[in-house]
Amino acid sequence: MKQTPFTQKHIALGAKMAEFAGYNMPISYEGLVAEHNNVRNAVGVFDVSHMGEFRAKGPKAHDFIQYCTSNNIDSLFDGKVLYTVLPNGKGGIVDDMLIYRVSETEYFMVPNAANIEKDWNWMSKIATEMGLELGKDFTNESDSYAQLAIQGPLALKVMQKLTSTPVEDMEYYTFKYLTLAGVENVLLSTTGYTGAGGCEIYFSPKDATILWDAIFEAGKEFGIVPAGLGCRDTLRLEMGFCLYGHEIDDTTSSIEAGLGWLTKFEEGNNFIDREFLEAQKVNGVSKKLVGFEMIDKGIPRQAYEVCDAEGNVIGRVCSGTQAPSLSKAIGTAYVQTAFSKKDTAIYIKVREKLLKAVVVRMPFYKAQ
Repeated sequence: MKQTPFTQKHIALGAKMAEFAGYNMPISYEGLVAEHNNVRNAVGVFDVSHMGEFRAKGPKAHDFIQYCTSNNIDSLFDGKVLYTVLPNGKGGIVDDMLIYRVSETEYFMVPNAANIEKDWNWMSKIATEMGLELGKDFTNESDSYAQLAIQGPLALKVMQKLTSTPVEDMEYYTFKYLTLAGVENVLLSTTGYTGAGGCEIYFSPKDATILWDAIFEAGKEFGIVPAGLGCRDTLRLEMGFCLYGHEIDDTTSSIEAGLGWLTKFEEGNNFIDREFLEAQKVNGVSKKLVGFEMIDKGIPRQAYEVCDAEGNVIGRVCSGTQAPSLSKAIGTAYVQTAFSKKDTAIYIKVREKLLKAVVVRMPFYKAQ
């Protein structure tokens, strides 16, 4: 298994470790629920150094990114971040990723950890066809970065103590290059996967220890704690955020997944699968991603069957958990469109029993 620059820190803190995307990663420290609640109410730190980082630059970078992704990068300006997906040419999704506009001719991308090689191969083929030179115009910089996600309503207060650059008033989905705890050229973006506010920072692995120690020292007065991948999943699910391999994959489209808002059919935005996805938007789809809450007692899990009242299979569960912020079991599922309306009763098959649930609007968790 690969290690991040923080692996020994996690082990020293007594983290429960497990393999994820080829890395030895912390699943939890003091416990999932405690870490989850601390991120929701204060601040927690996730090691996300396993994530990927690509860069496209030069005169063809804009057209390359625009063609590969479903969102419209013309909405970006320098210092702005965009969430998007990579259509796979067959109506499905290669991956979802963040796009950072560094300049009109330079874009920084963050793909999912488990999909780095897949995304690189897919995008490299397109880049080559469009005349970009691999290793120069399009580069895989994943081994050159470590990354931490500092999440929670107090996260930016912690970060402000470590830099003279104003960060507390940064708008959502923007970024700056700055000096942090004496480390130069740190990329800080007000993004995240928890819905609790905060930021993610990108930096050289050689500076990992300096930044980890400085962040935890600065965060003491705010109740900072390390957080594992276990609560990262419960936090994102409460917000209804998609996870690749669960809500989206090579067999699901952005329209089916409720991601029409990042599938832009604007004039001039000629991306992969545009015609297919536009037809889905106009004509409708046979299945839709929905959120649901359990009425009967039970925890839904990925791949559990979703049924109607008579026991006919109408879909499958994508993700499910007991939501710490809500004290109820929630989940996402693809269901036949006829069963996708809010307040529709559906049934989750758990150990051959049909447990009642109801379709609800996402996000499940709404900040007070």
